Amino acid sequence: MTAEPQFGKVRSFLWPIWGHELRKFIPMFILFFLVFLNYHLLRITKDSLIITASQAGAEAIPFLKVWAMLPTAIIFVFLFTRLSNKFNRENIFYIMTSIFISFFLLFTFYFYPYRDTMYLNKTADFLQSILPQGFRGFVAIIRYWMFSLFYVMAESWSNIMVSVMLWGFANDVTSVKEAKRFYALFGIGLNASGILAGWLGAYLASTMQGSINITKYTISSIATFLGCKTTWDESFLSFMAIIIIIGFIVLALHRYLYSYIFPEHRLKANTWNEKKKMSLTDSFKCIIQDKYLMCIALIVLSYHIIINFTEVLWKAQIYERYPNPAAYTTYFSNVTLCVGIIATIGSFLITGNIIRRLGWKFTAYITPIIFIITSIGFFYFLFAKQYFPSMSNVIITTLGMTPLTLTVFFGSLQNCLGRSAKYTVYDATQQMAFIPLSIEDRVRGKAAIDGVGSRLGKSASSLIMQFLIVTCASAIGSSPYILMIMAVILVVWMTSIKFLGKRFTAITENTSSTA
Repeated sequence: MTAEPQFGKVRSFLWPIWGHELRKFIPMFILFFLVFLNYHLLRITKDSLIITASQAGAEAIPFLKVWAMLPTAIIFVFLFTRLSNKFNRENIFYIMTSIFISFFLLFTFYFYPYRDTMYLNKTADFLQSILPQGFRGFVAIIRYWMFSLFYVMAESWSNIMVSVMLWGFANDVTSVKEAKRFYALFGIGLNASGILAGWLGAYLASTMQGSINITKYTISSIATFLGCKTTWDESFLSFMAIIIIIGFIVLALHRYLYSYIFPEHRLKANTWNEKKKMSLTDSFKCIIQDKYLMCIALIVLSYHIIINFTEVLWKAQIYERYPNPAAYTTYFSNVTLCVGIIATIGSFLITGNIIRRLGWKFTAYITPIIFIITSIGFFYFLFAKQYFPSMSNVIITTLGMTPLTLTVFFGSLQNCLGRSAKYTVYDATQQMAFIPLSIEDRVRGKAAIDGVGSRLGKSASSLIMQFLIVTCASAIGSSPYILMIMAVILVVWMTSIKFLGKRFTAITENTSSTA
């Protein structure tokens, strides 16, 4: 058996890619960059639309994630499993991407320009008159149904295009040894896209504040033709134009990869489909019966429950601090920019080296530990603001900032570090965990875990939050109970990592010894 050549110390740390691998690595890197650029741009726009709507707010998010997102996730995964029985994974990618592009075109050229005539104001007003105050978010998603639909499709880009399609493609064409080197560097692409998205978001948001003069030679003429009335409309149209164009480029690049770089995987995909039919029920049975897949599912559920709890509380504080759409979008874009910078540096200098030197389990622990540490500052100032007025006065006198400002700061810090960890060490370790599995278990596991599991985690936390909001009248009022639930979930998360780390190490070492 020929010994595998080794990199020098500097190259191993900075650029562990062989020259002959560039033909494969570079187009995949670009694909990651573009798919995640759309993810970040959609994340900025979906929140700006629904949260800053006049009678909505952050309380609408938990209702969206239960009553809209969870059914949509199940529908998409059902569609994926049905398509998997008829088409190879290359064609499924084209079909799924086309669905998203078609919707974004429809929303941009029809739903958004004519939204004023489509609001369900009478129905929403009636519901608001008979339901308690805690159902304000539920009423908002009905009133602004087209914004809710956009939110659902934007979130589904993350679940389907990122988790199932993009990472599924990467896992199919990458070995475990390659993944230890490639995935951290792919993280540079996906996180650098966050930098560009954050800059674009802040730049376009400045249009709403009148700092950019849009002339008749720019996109404003198209916006006027479509019936758009404000500079925010023009900015939103700019967002959507970029998103749609990127969608078409992604289709072309994926076609190039399958045609010229990985033609053999196209044949493998066809062969598997001929041998084994796939159903959504079988996918969930596969997870329940396999402790390895169950631990991956628990890690995914835990992350999305935690991030959903913290983000709803944090976004409510941002909206209180920056109530108009321009200021909100600018702030959120700047946070996205910071996440991109931190995560890009982490991907380039930290992630791959930690995985290779300290192992899968140590790297997987980083994300929950970050949430534990940052939650201390966030909840401390949130509770000071909400429940201890005397402590608030002391904080203002001592630090010269209000508890609201500090709560927004620590929430932003948590989001920056938590999201950065998600895009680097969390994604890399979670996706690596699928690679040692058989093709059948990998496809079924990813469809159920990444397609529905992440959405189930957000929906479960949103359902809990709905109950707490209705009971406590607001998201902030439910924060003590949320903190207690988060503590339990963090224990489950870290326990699952411990078990999965042992199994992953044993499987990969056994595979290496028999190779």
